[in-house]
Amino acid sequence: MRSTRLITLRESGRRIGTVGLGAAAVLGLLTAPAHAASWSGSLTGVIPGYESRRWYDTGGSTTIKFTGCSTDGSTSVTNVTLRKDTFGPDPYYVRASFTQCHASSTSTSTGTWSDHGAGDYYFVVNDGATGVRTWVKSLTVSY
Repeated sequence: MRSTRLITLRESGRRIGTVGLGAAAVLGLLTAPAHAASWSGSLTGVIPGYESRRWYDTGGSTTIKFTGCSTDGSTSVTNVTLRKDTFGPDPYYVRASFTQCHASSTSTSTGTWSDHGAGDYYFVVNDGATGVRTWVKSLTVSY
């Protein structure tokens, strides 16, 4: 009698486990794929060489968008360089020259960098320039 109950309980447990795994599999199929992450902010009077906050990217392209750029100099360009935070010298990728965002407070410049693998990234503003401070009304980093 005791063994009959144990067998019944084991079979019930297997059925519950099978139904649970099946439901989890169906939910996994119905769940939307992960979307790219992003963050937003602004810049206020940053000096050349300013480094943004770091973010972790699992891989894929990176897009940086600046809206409403201005400087305290006569220049109407803001250079943006994507860098990867690594042990040792950080590699840098193509520098984007943002000019359109200087046209008005609602004008936007966008730069897109190809996949450089998983890791921590950041951007640098006007790397190598001297003396020009930069303001950006809004910025968005999508990865």
